[in-house]
Amino acid sequence: MGDKTEKTFRFVIVGGGIAGVTCVEQLSSQFPDAEVALITAASLVKAVANFKQVSKTLEEFDVEEQPSSVLEEKFPNLTVVQSAVKALNTHTHTVQTVDGRTFGYEKLCICSGGRPKLLTQGNPYVLGIRDTDSAQEFQKRLSKAKRIVVVGNGGIALELVYEVEGCEVIWAVKDKAIGNTFFDAGAAQFLIPSLEADKPEGATPCKRHRYTVEPAGASHTFTDEDRRGRGVGPTEPGSALGPDWHEGIVLRGAEEVSHRVSVEYQCEVDSIYTHQELLKSPQQTLVSEGAGSWPVYVKLTNGKTFGCDFIVSATGVVPNTEPFLHGNNFALADDGGLRVDDHMMTSEPDVYAAGDVCTACWEHSPLWQQMRLWTQARQMGWYAGRCIAAHVLSEPIELDFCFELFSHITKFFSYKVVLLGKFNGQGLGPDHELLVRCTKGQEYIKVILSGGRMMGAVLIGETDLEETFENLILNQMDLTPYGEELLNPNIDIEDYFD
Repeated sequence: MGDKTEKTFRFVIVGGGIAGVTCVEQLSSQFPDAEVALITAASLVKAVANFKQVSKTLEEFDVEEQPSSVLEEKFPNLTVVQSAVKALNTHTHTVQTVDGRTFGYEKLCICSGGRPKLLTQGNPYVLGIRDTDSAQEFQKRLSKAKRIVVVGNGGIALELVYEVEGCEVIWAVKDKAIGNTFFDAGAAQFLIPSLEADKPEGATPCKRHRYTVEPAGASHTFTDEDRRGRGVGPTEPGSALGPDWHEGIVLRGAEEVSHRVSVEYQCEVDSIYTHQELLKSPQQTLVSEGAGSWPVYVKLTNGKTFGCDFIVSATGVVPNTEPFLHGNNFALADDGGLRVDDHMMTSEPDVYAAGDVCTACWEHSPLWQQMRLWTQARQMGWYAGRCIAAHVLSEPIELDFCFELFSHITKFFSYKVVLLGKFNGQGLGPDHELLVRCTKGQEYIKVILSGGRMMGAVLIGETDLEETFENLILNQMDLTPYGEELLNPNIDIEDYFD
């Protein structure tokens, strides 16, 4: 391929997810005369809509998929290049795309996200859920399924087991409780009844606009082969799903049952067999409930084997650094992410990174931790844009306030969930204490105190305590005098701390 640089841009951003799009918006509006390029494999980009600053650090927003042309109309100085990245040369400051073009940059921001950690590569019975494509594939396969096995304990697994109907779900979690990324066992116990109960009828309609995209050569339907080909290598899969990804997708299986979920705790997948392999293996006697013939069987590390129609791998993501490493000298964190400092700079000159692809390697505030979530992708993309601008203009820039306190709002099992600070006692050692208040079916409140100061909280339900607790965590007031009274439902706590 000719290594002729087609065009040099002042700013190049790679990745059309929330981090990349937020960074693009920031730079395009700050420098209306600078040429900006967004290189993205997908024709749809993810944008933030209906943004609300709920409190000092808490924010709520919807994620909308838009054709990239919408962005180009908004910013005349922006060019969207629709292709995956093949290679990066940090010495010559150039990026090569899979379709054979080469673009120069003055400053580059890598926002290529994460890709699903699949249990196993290339098995047609194992489906990873990460982007809109895979969600649609899942819906299609589910409509014929009687039983699926879901492996994983993060946000997508939680949503999935709650939303799936008409299909038996075996849920394998490696922890002692469900939702371990977000909750402790108490919160899990509070939520478990929702898995048995009938769901509230017709939840609110989805506010996100959806665009469907004809794949190139529209008559072609993707086969498993194609999907595997697309999902594993540097050939970019789409960007991550929105927090309400299952809305507007009918997650119904082939059976008449509404909700049937059984959880297998503290186990992982040991091995996966097809029906043929199982008959040949010494394991065949282990098949639980002598259940007839299934397309695929999963043996768990607790010794149980289940037959099912397919397996959903929802075991988190790995930073998608693949196309950028070769020939360059990026410092990587233990989790495989590109190490960034407190100005979102990688170890390579003029290269920044934001979102799931990067790992925050500055000294964190004692109340913040990185989690690969929507809110942080938006915050990092926005802050990376600010940092790039500050460097170009030789202005100083402080670490943004959003990195002072971890905060996240989400919904699980139709409950509002607010997480603040060290909400699971992360890294606090044995000397912290918990206060918990729980009203079955209504609310669950947990506060983490260390040395009399509030370090974190989990609020499930409509508690209206998020602002009060956020303030108590931020100002590190000594709460020892209040003791247990802090969560006494007969005391209006907000009145104390106005």
